[in-house]
Amino acid sequence: MKRALLAVAAVSIVLGGCNWIKNLGKKDNVAKPTELVEFAPTATVTRLWTASIGKGAGKSGARMQPAVNGDRVYVASVDGKLQVLDAGNGRRLWSIDEKKMPFSGGPASNGDLVVVGTLDGRVKAYSAQDGSERWQALIDSEVITAPAVAADLVVVRSQDGRLYGFNPVDGERRWVYEQAVPVLSLRGNSTPLIDGGLVINGYDSGRLVAVQAADGAPVWNQSLSVAEGRTEVERLADADGAIVLDGGVLFAAAYRGQIAALDASNGSLIWNRDLSSYAGVAVGPASVVVSDAEGNVLAFDRQNGANLWKQDGLLNRWLSGPAVVGGYVVVGDLEGYVHWLNIADGSFAAREKLGKKPIEGTPVVAGDVVFVEDVAGNIGAFRSE
Repeated sequence: MKRALLAVAAVSIVLGGCNWIKNLGKKDNVAKPTELVEFAPTATVTRLWTASIGKGAGKSGARMQPAVNGDRVYVASVDGKLQVLDAGNGRRLWSIDEKKMPFSGGPASNGDLVVVGTLDGRVKAYSAQDGSERWQALIDSEVITAPAVAADLVVVRSQDGRLYGFNPVDGERRWVYEQAVPVLSLRGNSTPLIDGGLVINGYDSGRLVAVQAADGAPVWNQSLSVAEGRTEVERLADADGAIVLDGGVLFAAAYRGQIAALDASNGSLIWNRDLSSYAGVAVGPASVVVSDAEGNVLAFDRQNGANLWKQDGLLNRWLSGPAVVGGYVVVGDLEGYVHWLNIADGSFAAREKLGKKPIEGTPVVAGDVVFVEDVAGNIGAFRSE
């Protein structure tokens, strides 16, 4: 992995005064992806429908994914398209096309509002019912992760390390929290998480930060990774992946750091294990699952962090973050494959191919259906039994 990162350092770009390593992809991967092996499926997967949304994330480096609320699926693309699909059949319910609006962060919805960020530092809010514009706000940097949308607060994370709290009714800015970011970091940001009176987010410094939802005042921060090394590349230590809150416990992972369980109220560690991941975690009834930086998928006991299993059959396939649906773990890879693993032991259960493009956004689960999107904007809905 170190060699792969050195290879992509040459394509870092200057953005907002900081250097960012661009999206990690197949052409930058030094190690050859593991060849997929045949197996006898133990799960039956039904493809319910497929659809497409413009150019998807394109080459923006944003890990875009659908947002699901009730019976609706919200999707956006970098060429200014925002659509709402029927979750049952993929039929388009409404759409807007804003050609000068490079959507890159989101969408996210609370059922009333749909919020999406852009590459040029705008936050747009629309009616979830008909797509009519509610409000627009300007911020200081691009948005490449989904906002968090609650009934009384919208939180947006920008690429320059700021968290913004907005009034969901009119878009008035309530507060800004600023955290310094390293000179160099992986391309990607953790999606903010709203939990009652707290907003929690992962940072490019490898730290988790919690602020008050009311005014953005800091409450706690906890390190998951310590930047070490002689060069900026060697000191990469991001907490960019999905974080999950379940039963008052926060689960998260960091690049060149740890996977950990924390008390969400104060940030104190419950358990932690050494691990490197850029993609984040998923939580099942008894386990926490993560796809690591090498392409292993691992499961840990959610109570004490004990190792449960490891699946190494997807090495160097640049996996998406995992999702848990029923008795399975679902991950996407750089060639458009979607893999179902048995959550009990990590064995392969099923495999489908969405398309030919990488799947970088974490699959989204609603009930017994998983929604998957690739970087070209192809979307598939799958049910497994």
